[in-house]
Amino acid sequence: MFFVRPSWIFHYIFPKIIWRKETLSKEIWLTFDDGPEPEVTSWILSTLNELQVKATFFLVGKNIIKFPALIKSIKRNKHVIGNHSFSHKNGWLTKHDAYIEDVKRCQQLMKDNTLFRPPYGKLSFRQQKSINKHYKIILWDILSMDFKENIPKDKIIDNVLENVEPGSIIVFHNNLKSFANLKLTLKEIILELKKNGFVFSTTW
Repeated sequence: MFFVRPSWIFHYIFPKIIWRKETLSKEIWLTFDDGPEPEVTSWILSTLNELQVKATFFLVGKNIIKFPALIKSIKRNKHVIGNHSFSHKNGWLTKHDAYIEDVKRCQQLMKDNTLFRPPYGKLSFRQQKSINKHYKIILWDILSMDFKENIPKDKIIDNVLENVEPGSIIVFHNNLKSFANLKLTLKEIILELKKNGFVFSTTW
């Protein structure tokens, strides 16, 4: 079994980051990082539409510039978008000012957005403090592991289904690296979650 939930120490250091949502119902939050990417994003949107599920897409600015029609398609299908930085920088390896500028550059492409997810889930305390002035910082409690090569399909499915609980924030990826695993698992996971009474929210 994969470790999917952050250690309590991270919750203590970063109390204003949203790791999971507090809810009394069986609501969960489905999220996709990276993208947009034509083949992958179109497939995800088609699958979500077929299953009547809404999700949140954390998008990378340089990809939005390459494929502007895709962000319009995401919004037209009533999904929520969030800032995933312009160039997917690792906050632990990037100086504060450069990191904040990268976030701002992406924000210029999604004017009304109030959500941010740091690439790799990594940012410094100072970066977090600055970003929290303008955004809700969204991390997760379940990482699907769809980005891992040669991972058995059942491992991804079990990693989500055996750890999900009301309020869970689940991460999949909207990129070519994860696409093969996504095609094998996403629909089955969503159908099983619905069967188990979970509903998908985009209210942050």
